[in-house]
Amino acid sequence: MPSTPRPASSFHVAIVGGGPAGLMAAETLAAGGVQVDVFDAMPSVGRKFLLAGKGGLNITHSEAFEAFAGRYGSRRAQIEPMLQAFGPDALRAWVEGLGVSTFVGSSGRVFPAEMKAAPLLRAWLARLRGAGVRFHPRHRWTGWGADGSLLFTTPSGPITHSADATLLALGGGSWARLGSDGAWVPLLAAAGLAVAPLQPANCGFVVASPRGGPDGGWSEHLASRFAGQPLKSITLQLAGDPAPPRPGEAMLSADGIEGSLVYALSAAIREGIARDGRATVLIDLAPGRSLERVEAEVAHPRGARSLASHLQSRVGIAGLKMALLRECLDAATLADPARLAAAIKALPVALIAPRPIDEAISTAGGLRFEALDAKLMVPSRPGLFCAGEMLDWEAPTGGYLLTACFASGRRAAEGVLAWLAGAQGQGNTY
Repeated sequence: MPSTPRPASSFHVAIVGGGPAGLMAAETLAAGGVQVDVFDAMPSVGRKFLLAGKGGLNITHSEAFEAFAGRYGSRRAQIEPMLQAFGPDALRAWVEGLGVSTFVGSSGRVFPAEMKAAPLLRAWLARLRGAGVRFHPRHRWTGWGADGSLLFTTPSGPITHSADATLLALGGGSWARLGSDGAWVPLLAAAGLAVAPLQPANCGFVVASPRGGPDGGWSEHLASRFAGQPLKSITLQLAGDPAPPRPGEAMLSADGIEGSLVYALSAAIREGIARDGRATVLIDLAPGRSLERVEAEVAHPRGARSLASHLQSRVGIAGLKMALLRECLDAATLADPARLAAAIKALPVALIAPRPIDEAISTAGGLRFEALDAKLMVPSRPGLFCAGEMLDWEAPTGGYLLTACFASGRRAAEGVLAWLAGAQGQGNTY
């Protein structure tokens, strides 16, 4: 006779990682009736989520779905089905279901009305606890025991935990002080799973020194006066890229550039550096004017005025923009109106290295999708599911990172529920 199916409430699922992907998985699983235990290495969950929202929590983006899905580059095929099931509109409705209203900013980005992450996280955790989710802070996962149980180190010493299924949502390798330290990489590699090396994404880059320094970076004069200042009203384009220039702003760092425009191109810049040793970006310092107009304005007689005064009055070039021209151009180019105008419209800046991974907003690389099935389970370890930034994908800032983390957490949890229903939990402890 066939065995009697176990009720959902008799299943126990362990989630390792209390970021957006792990918490969304916990909510989905609890709604499915299973008992959920969330383990996190930090003293509390959602720490990176809270810090990401410190300057205004960008939940998602309001652009058309086709453009939105295109932000995931080479991993679009894997991410898009998750977004179709739980995309920007569904995420926004979910946030408002927590009692947190949202609005669309002028850039198309979606924010909570209060702009902060804390009210949303508090309401979410209250709902999860009300659904019976149990939280275990200061539990650092260290692998599997011989019987398949999970191993943790805790302030009270090592412990083991057995569950009918496990969902890992361990984050990437950036912001280690908040828990995303990539310590899981050797654990999965030792288990025979394919993991792409973690690399910085949405990060700043070191500039090749225009003055010829071997290690790159700006001159002491430029760095001391302008590091940390925004480079506003520009466009940025990767040299040789047929895509149109992106408008926005960047920021000068002590040894290079960073900011939203740079982050949007970080994957292509990083790949160019890996391939050729450097990648050149073109900065349009006067995007509202055509090359012909800029050349005419630059060539206009300036009399006794300095070049700086002339460019400020005729082209609107001043401050950091003027300093950047002096940093990157030689005297002959500055004196030639045609060449100077061309540089104002497409100033080449060579980049030679990304900033360290712990300074990055997110990471590329991680557990390869080829090691997972469509439900985000590891076929070689039935009952083990993975979600979030620890998977091998990347996206620019603008709500794309969070949206995919939420969507993948939901997809993996749905996979857990389907697997439990099919396997009936016959002794599986992963």
